[in-house]
Amino acid sequence: MNEENFVDYLAKLFHRRSDVGIGPGDDAAVLDLGIPGTLLLAAADQVIENIHYLPETPIGKVARKLLNRNISDIAAMGGVPTHALVTLASNPLNMDMLKAFHEALGDEARKYNVSIIGGDIAANPVKGSVISLTILGTVLRKNLCLRSNACAGDLLYCTGEFGNSFPGDHHLEFVPRLRESQFLAGFFSSAMIDVSDGLLKDASRMAHASKLAVVFHDPASIPARNHATLQQAFCDGEDYELIFAVPPGKAEELERKAVEKQIKITRIGYFKKGKHGTAWDGNGNPIQFDDAEGYDHFHEK
Repeated sequence: MNEENFVDYLAKLFHRRSDVGIGPGDDAAVLDLGIPGTLLLAAADQVIENIHYLPETPIGKVARKLLNRNISDIAAMGGVPTHALVTLASNPLNMDMLKAFHEALGDEARKYNVSIIGGDIAANPVKGSVISLTILGTVLRKNLCLRSNACAGDLLYCTGEFGNSFPGDHHLEFVPRLRESQFLAGFFSSAMIDVSDGLLKDASRMAHASKLAVVFHDPASIPARNHATLQQAFCDGEDYELIFAVPPGKAEELERKAVEKQIKITRIGYFKKGKHGTAWDGNGNPIQFDDAEGYDHFHEK
């Protein structure tokens, strides 16, 4: 069992109302509530002490990471965030920590015009904290991006850099790629995913959802953060960058306008027909690492 298999199981398990366009399996759920031209997005994510942050991390940075990793999911769908609910369970549970967390969360939410509209607080029976946030957003129907929308021949691009996110505190300080998403969605791309579990794993997820294979034409050219090795760039995760598919006919205009708008993008590969979800280099060799392939909660200790 892995995360992908379990999500497939859940998608078949739950009742699905007629207003659910996309359920479990993408960066966010998509709901059609009958608003002309607009869809509702919903996603949830959490941060857990000793997994997503270290105990000595200032709680304000934890709050900002929690919100921004959820906003990154909305960006990957081509949308904008609007509202959020937060739940917090902690041991110890003290007022200074609670105030610092919620003050930082409120400050960060104001930057993106997100309203925190409710939640829950509880005492954790074991030492440590588990904090979860549910985010809502909207997307124009014409701008909706899905993992499953890549086509054979589409070029694969990325924003930013990869690897060494946790050691270098990028995982706490990143800026979600909302600006880039709004530039891309609906015109240059309708297929995106945010990279949280590793470039290789998330690109393979995108290829699998689109029933394609993915080729990294020159793995050594993947933009690396802080001198990350090739394995770190492919497998570390916690990057919160976007990877996205672009039809070849739009590539020249995309690259020109990205320079004009000072948006950093890199062409790193393409999609092709092949075994769904497989990843290859430009010489036809499978991309794999003996001891790592990205983060999976079912396998990590």
